[in-house]
Amino acid sequence: MKNIIPMLFPILVFSQSGRDIAEMIENRPAPDDLINQTVMILTNSKGKTRTHKMISKSKNGSEKQIIWFMEPKDDRGIAFLKIEHDNKDDEMRMWLPAFKKVRRISPKKKGDSFMGSDLSFEDLSNRRLNSNDYKRLEDTNLLGRDCYVLETIPKKESKSNYVRHVSWIDKNHMNILKEQSFNRKNKLEKEKHFNYETRGEYQLIKKVNVENLLKKHATEITFSETVINSGISDKLFQEISLRRLPLD
Repeated sequence: MKNIIPMLFPILVFSQSGRDIAEMIENRPAPDDLINQTVMILTNSKGKTRTHKMISKSKNGSEKQIIWFMEPKDDRGIAFLKIEHDNKDDEMRMWLPAFKKVRRISPKKKGDSFMGSDLSFEDLSNRRLNSNDYKRLEDTNLLGRDCYVLETIPKKESKSNYVRHVSWIDKNHMNILKEQSFNRKNKLEKEKHFNYETRGEYQLIKKVNVENLLKKHATEITFSETVINSGISDKLFQEISLRRLPLD
């Protein structure tokens, strides 16, 4: 019997399917809500940069999120609201103070760039577990960490602007360390790299680097002064809050 157990153990380790891995990512411990200061640096193909400073508040794993732009001066007051739904399209709105109007982001526009960055509006939404198919690829090592490699394939009804994503997932914390996203022509369009900080039982994203390989454009997003579980009310996430710039 002692000889059989080591033989069976590898079978148990490698029994997780792609769907199982996706569920493990989905079920990671997460705070009820988050507040942070965000700096987003855009770099074009010529090396020219533009920096945005924002305040973000989110709830329920970022299913509800509101972002206010504080800097630069010409963007101050612009705000973004997102509310995700299970059985209908996500709600997305942007308050544009220069025009004194709210722009609603329709599902047809979710492939558009978010404030000139390499993130689209689709990238800002969580991927619903049942809206994708999953395939486990060969495990590998990345940056000295043992990783699952997961291919995520959006279903037709999700109307995604991507045909697939390939993610490298740290087995210890179930964090996505790296991800490649392929456009509708199945060309590698974006590559993302993630860094985390440990806060108690939670793994919180500290920095995201996104590169659009086709446009030769990059975005770096850094999160700081993060506050968790502060008891944010659901009432915050409504259109009227877009016009109420928080204290910076």
